[in-house]
Amino acid sequence: MTLKTLENALDVLSYFTAETPEWGLRDLARKMEMNHTVLHRILKTYENKGYLIQNESTKNYELGLKFLEFSSVIKQKMKLSEFIQPVMKELADVVNETVFLTLKDGDDGVTVEIAEYEQQIKFNVMVGTRTPLYVGASCKTIMAFLPEEEQLEITKKGMKVFTEKTMTDKRELLEDLKVIKEQGWSFTKGEFSDAVFGMGTPLFNGSGKVIGSLTIAGPSYRMPEDRFAETLEILRKKTDIIQQYFNKFGNLYN
Repeated sequence: MTLKTLENALDVLSYFTAETPEWGLRDLARKMEMNHTVLHRILKTYENKGYLIQNESTKNYELGLKFLEFSSVIKQKMKLSEFIQPVMKELADVVNETVFLTLKDGDDGVTVEIAEYEQQIKFNVMVGTRTPLYVGASCKTIMAFLPEEEQLEITKKGMKVFTEKTMTDKRELLEDLKVIKEQGWSFTKGEFSDAVFGMGTPLFNGSGKVIGSLTIAGPSYRMPEDRFAETLEILRKKTDIIQQYFNKFGNLYN
C-alpha cells in the first residue's frame, strides 16, 4: 500500500460524522472527487474488517462497531469520566446549564465529556461532536493559546460560516484571539449555533501546552449581564480543579 492510498483510505473515514453518519458509494465518491472503483475497494476493505457496515435496505455505509473498541481503549487511557465527570456535573447543577469538555484534535475541537442540567431548553451537543477551532467559545478558547504560526495555518485553510455571527475575517479573528488569551476566557453568542452562548476556559497539559477547554453553554437569554461575572468565577474555579488532573496526566494528550 502506498502512502497516498493510505491517506485516501483515512480520508474516507473522516466523512462519517454526526451530521452525515452514512454515505452511499456514488454520493461519497462525488463528495470526495474520487474514482468509484477505488472508493468501492476502500469501503469493502473497511467492511470486511468491521470498521464499516453496509445497510441492507439503503445500501449505504455506516461506521461499524469496531470503533467502539477504540473508544473504550481511549476512555481507559484517559480515565476522564472517573475524575472529571463529577466536577462537571457539580458545575452544571450550580449554573443550571450544559457543561462540556473539549479536547484539541488537529484543527478541530472534539467534545469528549458532557454534563447536563435538567432544563426544558438546553444546548444540545453530543460526545464526538467535532468543531473547527475558529468558531465558538469552546474552540476559540483553545485556538487563542496556540502559537501564532499555527493560528495562521488554520485561517489559511478557510473558515466556514455557521451563523451570521461566525467570524470569517482573519484579522478580526486573530484580534479576538489575542483578547481571549489576555483575559484567559472566551465568551460568544450565536457564533456556532443561533441564540446560544458559550463561556469557555482553557486547559493545559503538564508542559503548559493547551489541549482543551471547559465550557458552559445554553440559550443566550439565560446569560444576562448581571449573571455573567458570577458564572465566570464558578467556571474558573471548576476549571482549576480539572486542571489538576491534566497537570498529572496531561502529557498523555500531546
